[in-house]
Amino acid sequence: MKSVEEQLALIKRGAEEVLVESELVEKLKRGQPLRIKAGFDPTAPDLHLGHTVLINKLRQFQDLGHQVIFLIGDFTGMIGDPSGKSTTRPPLTREQVLDNAETYKQQVFKILDPAKTEVAFNSTWMDKLTPADFIRLASQYTVARMLERDDFDKRYTSNQPIAIHEFLYPLVQGYDSVALKADVELGGTDQKFNLLMGRELQRAYGQEAQNIVTMPLLEGLDGVKKMSKSLGNYVGIQEAPGVMYSKLVSIPDTLMWRYFELLSFRSMEEIEQFRADVANGANPRDIKIKLAEEIVARFHGEEAAANAHRAAGNRMKEGELPEDLPEVEVTAAEDLPIAAVLNRAGLVKNSAQARDLLSGGAVKVDGAVVDREFVFALGATHVCQAGKKSFARVTLKAE
Repeated sequence: MKSVEEQLALIKRGAEEVLVESELVEKLKRGQPLRIKAGFDPTAPDLHLGHTVLINKLRQFQDLGHQVIFLIGDFTGMIGDPSGKSTTRPPLTREQVLDNAETYKQQVFKILDPAKTEVAFNSTWMDKLTPADFIRLASQYTVARMLERDDFDKRYTSNQPIAIHEFLYPLVQGYDSVALKADVELGGTDQKFNLLMGRELQRAYGQEAQNIVTMPLLEGLDGVKKMSKSLGNYVGIQEAPGVMYSKLVSIPDTLMWRYFELLSFRSMEEIEQFRADVANGANPRDIKIKLAEEIVARFHGEEAAANAHRAAGNRMKEGELPEDLPEVEVTAAEDLPIAAVLNRAGLVKNSAQARDLLSGGAVKVDGAVVDREFVFALGATHVCQAGKKSFARVTLKAE
């Protein structure tokens, strides 16, 4: 098992908050595997990359040697999490919840190690609670404290209805931590109230309070709003490889570092090197391709990742030559400047376009960017690229 410092660094990677960090450090110092809980209500059949932020963090805990509990909220899913909602959510039937739960299990094991994952359903213990048990649970919190929740407060002050069963949701989520004897619970920043409830209820039931790791809500492809299927700014983990690849390569440059930190399993040192490469002139698209291929490989395999650019409708990715590379012979009495060779080889419309492409760094010879000073030697053969789509293997022959 890694040192406490190394573990803490990985746990905090991308995290919004760790509560209470000093307590977590003391638990890590014991050298025993901790019980790490994260709950997911199966309210929809498909997951997107925003959901995987928590699952990725669970995988990191697994890699550190801790016991991960993937909790499926088949009981809470029928209540509907009120977090961030301005209206009461329509409840799902038990059949809908169980159908969705089955697809969740299939999807998450593309990230989590099944041999190191405990899958739990909170109906296992919630169905056994008697009315008296529920009364005891409800007695642990006051209405005034419930109304301190931002979303409840907004709805109350704006005369929007709050159903009594919605007050039960954070209590049940908190009780899940009691039932599972969780040491750490993960959740999004919008779940903080519910996560803190777990700490309070564990104390009330005579247990050591869990620690909390909150993760940020992943921005969607627009780089502004939270990733959501309803907003259309999402990448579904069951989408076709070409679709995933195309979406990820097209994200704003400013967003890719956020995605690397929260979605990639590369080390932060490697990601920082990518940052340095871009700062020194590397094409950001080349870095986004690395991210896209990693994500596609995770959900579809290495072969699909290697060919995703073709599935996305792109003929080539950066640095790749077309399979039908044309052979062109240019004749001359002496060495020629590269602009003249491009023009005679038909890779540009005219000499002016050649000069423009050379000035913009869009001409490559054997994969290396060249400028107008490059001289094509008589008798030489080079692979030339002008812009993104014009390629040829050019030989300069004597007249």
